[in-house]
Amino acid sequence: QVQLVESGGGLVQAGGSLRLSCAASGRTFSSGFMGWFRQVPGKEREFVAAIRWSGATIYYADFVKGRFTISRDIAKNSAYLQMNSLKPEDTAVYYCAAARNSFGVMTSDQYYEYWGQGTQVTVSS
Repeated sequence: QVQLVESGGGLVQAGGSLRLSCAASGRTFSSGFMGWFRQVPGKEREFVAAIRWSGATIYYADFVKGRFTISRDIAKNSAYLQMNSLKPEDTAVYYCAAARNSFGVMTSDQYYEYWGQGTQVTVSS
């Protein structure tokens, strides 16, 4: 079993930065992925970024390319999402997710078995 705990959310002005952290406890998987998704009320959860635990493969949603950076620290069993140049439309609850295996392009939430509780990110204009 894998437990995921996010931290680092908060309120920031447009143009500002936040760094989200996701600490994984329990079993982790060298062939798996860590991902970040986000959701606003009334909308479906959407993919933000994902990274293979090995670091060899990274995916980004088009709307965050050049602004967000995903990374992981194997020694700390943690993944991170550095968010720069934040926009009001980035306001959402951000979720960390873990997948034991890879199923092609890991941008769908259906591939991830484990989820954190979410952390709120609010960007004011």
